[in-house]
Amino acid sequence: MSASANAIHRPAGMAAFLRTMTRDPRAALGLGLVLLAAIAALGAPFIAPYAPDFPDFVNTLSPPSAAHWLGTDELGRDVLTRIIYGARTSLFVGVLSVVVAALAGTGLGLVAGYFGRWTEALIMRVMDVVFAFPSILLALAITAVLGPSLTNAVLAIAVVNLPVFARVARAQTLVVRQLEFVEAKRALGFRTANILLRTILPNILAPVIVQGSLLFASAIITESYLSFLGLGAQPPTATWGNMLRNAIGFMEQAPWLALFPGAAIFLTVLGCNLLGDGLRDRFDPRD
Repeated sequence: MSASANAIHRPAGMAAFLRTMTRDPRAALGLGLVLLAAIAALGAPFIAPYAPDFPDFVNTLSPPSAAHWLGTDELGRDVLTRIIYGARTSLFVGVLSVVVAALAGTGLGLVAGYFGRWTEALIMRVMDVVFAFPSILLALAITAVLGPSLTNAVLAIAVVNLPVFARVARAQTLVVRQLEFVEAKRALGFRTANILLRTILPNILAPVIVQGSLLFASAIITESYLSFLGLGAQPPTATWGNMLRNAIGFMEQAPWLALFPGAAIFLTVLGCNLLGDGLRDRFDPRD
């Protein structure tokens, strides 16, 4: 089996990559939804019509109108503004937790798959123990022990996703380490670090990237759970989860308080999943 048959498909450039992705309507829709959330998060201070924490007690629980497109909450704060700023929190937690989990998990899986024997057994047994716990319960336990905060939420979500990256990286490493070009570098006396980082790692990145895009959606949902239960970012920081929590007591009087943050979570998670499917098809070595 040749090296070229197993190397990941690298796009010639960003423009070529985007053209390839937009040929698939599902991937194009997913990319559009993710970009929309990213634009809202990055441009929040410029596109939000009001300050996120500014109360207006004259206009509490106002329905959607020309002045407040998505209505106001129980303190008179603009719901659209808080959804826009909530995108910052959700995307920040999602990106940072997935990056931390990907770096640590891929490194552990790479080492386990390459060295094997007791190293592999030790690492993967620890990953199995973490993986055995339901992800939401484990995240709740970690944040309950460490205390409610955005930093602890990121750490909890990263720990939950760590075994997934470790398993994917290990499985791919077990395949790549047996290929001719890896055996050749080992026979020529290249250092282990060089083989791992310069030869094996680039050839296992495709499934890691795809897994990361899918776990990004999971991370957003988990952050919303934690914020909903008061274990994520603390008020007055706007998050989609704590907006849903605040809406519980006003479901009949002001249904828009739950409808619009819920729609934001749904559309962002949908976009991440569609984009993940597109990336999986893009990097599929059978193409």
